[in-house]
Amino acid sequence: MGHKAPKYVVSGITALGGLLFGYDIGIMASILQMERFLDYFNHPGPLAVGVIVSSLTIGCFLGSLLSGPLADWYSRKRTIMLGALVCTFGAAIQFGSINREMLVAGRFVSGLAVGVLSSVVPMYQSETAPPENRGRMVSLQQWAITWGIFLAFGIDYGCSFIDGPKQFRLPLGLQIVPSIVLLFTMAFMPYSPRWLVAHDYTNDARHVLGRLRAYGHVSAPEVQEELRLIRETISHEREAKDSSYWDLLKFPNRRRTLIGCGMQFMQQFTGINTLMLYAPTIFRDIGLNSIQSIALCQAINGLVNVLATVPAILWIDRWGRRPTLLIGTVCIIIFYLALSLLMRSYDTLADASSQESAIFKSARSTGFASICMVYLVVASFAFSWGPCGWLVPSEIFPNHLRAKANSITTSTNWITNFIVTLLSPMLLHSGGWKLILAFSVIMVANLVVIYLFLPETKGLSLEEMDAVFGDSVWVFRRPFRPVKHTQGFTSGSADDTTEQSETLHSQAQSIT
Repeated sequence: MGHKAPKYVVSGITALGGLLFGYDIGIMASILQMERFLDYFNHPGPLAVGVIVSSLTIGCFLGSLLSGPLADWYSRKRTIMLGALVCTFGAAIQFGSINREMLVAGRFVSGLAVGVLSSVVPMYQSETAPPENRGRMVSLQQWAITWGIFLAFGIDYGCSFIDGPKQFRLPLGLQIVPSIVLLFTMAFMPYSPRWLVAHDYTNDARHVLGRLRAYGHVSAPEVQEELRLIRETISHEREAKDSSYWDLLKFPNRRRTLIGCGMQFMQQFTGINTLMLYAPTIFRDIGLNSIQSIALCQAINGLVNVLATVPAILWIDRWGRRPTLLIGTVCIIIFYLALSLLMRSYDTLADASSQESAIFKSARSTGFASICMVYLVVASFAFSWGPCGWLVPSEIFPNHLRAKANSITTSTNWITNFIVTLLSPMLLHSGGWKLILAFSVIMVANLVVIYLFLPETKGLSLEEMDAVFGDSVWVFRRPFRPVKHTQGFTSGSADDTTEQSETLHSQAQSIT
């Protein structure tokens, strides 16, 4: 990247993988309501809609499983480039679809790419980011996802005014643009320094760290110290450990695996993809009739998602992971309960109303309030579970298992996503307010799990995570106090900093 590779440029470019992820998720939401799409594909029913939507997620599941070996062998950087290339082909197939089978196949191919990108991009960002900004850097991935969703919703709204097959083909084909941009810009990004050290390219890793941390000064103290810590950790892992998938189920990694997979599982059962993919169905059920009004409300939904993610990007490294998740979960529970009650009330009022009655006006007001609750649920997710669901699994695993672990945790996300997106249209059809109420109950369980078991990891280097996960599993009883990092490594007095770091490293050595 020339003389230097600023951390924001590196994380921002790779976050285009998240934009592809979000665009692929969001693009079908309003397309499924478009008259030209329904006419061309013979008005698919709830089950057929579920298959069309979930074909992407089953491809994502398989792609995320493949991402671990690919990222270890082929490098994080090249794997991201491969994902961008495959995504281009998948978008082309969708653009040219002449029947449902071809559309499903195209979404499956795109899903393979998105599965790879959703696993490798946050891992790459985590490995290239400094400890004090890692939360912000990885959160750029989630912000890019929200931008992808918003762009998809906005393009769907604009194309809803087009008459003919271009109404749905143009949104599907535009996926090609960001995938090509990602493919070519990644060629100029650095390799992960931890991957380089693991493959004995130590001198290259030194230069990458110099560009990322010290504007190209490879002899800077913070560069030398971080390189030393990476080399020591990888050397110890080579001597003491294997790096197979089975090691994820052994002590002390079993706890991390349960937390990583649990985070991804719980993120999907926040119900966010039901709201993002099937919000148009909810909007229609609460009184919106035209495709333009539905698409406009969906575009606003996407904009709320984008804006509400910004606080997490700015302050998650100050707030911490636990408080962010706990506050967001409480908000989601409250707004889901309100939404379920409003949807139930609307059904009752709509059955009894006529356009001339006062009941009709009450039903319309209830419908508008329901739309606002959808937006508040999305906003609560966007600053909490959105970024933290990807951040925590990307930072908690040791280097020799990180790629494999991220492939497993991400595949958990996608198989859960597949189940939710496949069943949601049928559940919404049979009684949408009951599904929303069920999500609120699930969120109560998520709140308990986070409070009891998720440790705080802000401010720690990736090599210091062993000390965190060697403590009690009952996090609420023995909270971990992370080291505070600055641009170098730590803040405070030098003696205190050295003592804290030595304690962490000695704990890690004794655990492993």
